[in-house]
Amino acid sequence: MERNVTTPAIVVMGVSGSGKTTVGQLLADRLRVPFVDADDLHPPANRAKMAGGTPLTDDDRAPWLEAVGRAMSAADGGVVVACSALRRRYRDTIAAAAERPVRFAHLAGPEALLHERMAAREHFMPPALLRSQLDTLEPLDPAEPGRSFATAEEPAYIASRIHDWITTEKDAAA
Repeated sequence: MERNVTTPAIVVMGVSGSGKTTVGQLLADRLRVPFVDADDLHPPANRAKMAGGTPLTDDDRAPWLEAVGRAMSAADGGVVVACSALRRRYRDTIAAAAERPVRFAHLAGPEALLHERMAAREHFMPPALLRSQLDTLEPLDPAEPGRSFATAEEPAYIASRIHDWITTEKDAAA
């Protein structure tokens, strides 16, 4: 049976504190597709490492990125995933495992705002690791299927802008 992929697979990406989960959930609701938080796919060892203040290595991330892509592949129809997807090769790994077209919506913002958000929430990722994520982050390349959005905007507004971009792009491809 062929799966319905008319609604794309979308990764709402960025460093911790950028609003990926909030924006991703709002976007999934607008698109009427499932939402997956990639944080839920981390193995316990990764979560423990980050909670202890140790940044993940590429070896730590590899099985997690594959799991993110498999979760996207398993979706019948569209899906929105919140995932850091910090490097181009991470995004390539996700897209390859997803076995379908994937679009990336990068939420970018100033370090002070991101740190403030991280400090105000309960999460296994401590604010002390923000700098390591920013150092690892490779912004979207113009050749990648994605766009950047300012994370300082209201989450509903950001989700609306991503929705408009995805919808316009889909209509243009038809």
